[in-house]
Amino acid sequence: MNLLFRIVFACLFGLLGLLAGRELSLAVHWPESTSRLELNALPVLGLLVGIAISPFIQRGFERLVSTIEDSIARRNPAEALSGAIGLVVGLIIAFLVRDIFSSFALMPRFGPIISFVTNVLVTLFFAYFGVRLGLRQRLTWWSRGAAFSSEVAPKLLDTSVIVDGRILEIVEAGFLDGRLMVPKFVLRELQLIADSADPVKRSRGRRGLEVLNKLREISKGLEISDLDTPERDVDGKLVALGRTLGAQVLTNDYNLNRVAKVQGVSVLNINELANALKPVVLPGEEMIAKVVKDGKEPNQGVAYLDDGTMIVVENGKRVMGEDSEVVVTSVLQTAAGRMIFARLKR
Repeated sequence: MNLLFRIVFACLFGLLGLLAGRELSLAVHWPESTSRLELNALPVLGLLVGIAISPFIQRGFERLVSTIEDSIARRNPAEALSGAIGLVVGLIIAFLVRDIFSSFALMPRFGPIISFVTNVLVTLFFAYFGVRLGLRQRLTWWSRGAAFSSEVAPKLLDTSVIVDGRILEIVEAGFLDGRLMVPKFVLRELQLIADSADPVKRSRGRRGLEVLNKLREISKGLEISDLDTPERDVDGKLVALGRTLGAQVLTNDYNLNRVAKVQGVSVLNINELANALKPVVLPGEEMIAKVVKDGKEPNQGVAYLDDGTMIVVENGKRVMGEDSEVVVTSVLQTAAGRMIFARLKR
């Protein structure tokens, strides 16, 4: 097949070079004494140049086809269908619009060339515009139904949940079904954080990129999506994209959580999941706690459970650094998590 392509490209560009050399030869005012051999020199030179450059053009063409093939392979059937429909519509519009510029061909001397170039540019413009419009807007009925091979909604990953890293353990445990989608605008935000001058932000951004690489290894459903929306901020784009695709937004951002729910977009908040999985502690229950620092009030001590839950121990300052028995007096649930209040047993 590769040899056949070489032959086809060599013949095609050799012929184009021959025609170009012939036109150039006709345009030159040769002396009457010029022999036929000299008159044929330019067409033959054009033929040889066309054949010589054909392998380079062939390799460029193969790379272009390979890039297009990879781009299509990364998309789901709904996106490919939407893009194909957009391409067909764009070509039809281009065919209708080209008649407007048909008068260019009647111009003297360079009219046909101008007309040809104009037709090519019009066709390319409307074809590209049609594909982009098809991929961006998509068919709503298709994107909500046949866009996914299963009934499980895809998950849009927010920057905060990628940087957090706990998504890895959740995916490994098999608690997330469906495709995981990372829009490119989220990836760009993550790269900006990784390139930040602030060492803390830079560290968090690089950790997020590492998490993405590991997610790609353990999850076959991870997809970097080119889909975008007109909104300016990343949170607005995620909500709009989630609404368009019928997807769930996976986040740790409390504000994004509230905004998405107000707009009817389903949200999976890992902090809420973590709070739900913390062991239930009831007033009167006894436990062992190690006070590690002072509390805000006089004589208070602060201890922590293994999952990070804070325990405020009344009069716990005097047993600082010791494992002590405490009795739970109350439990306070906040948006930030759970806080336990306790007193020393003795």
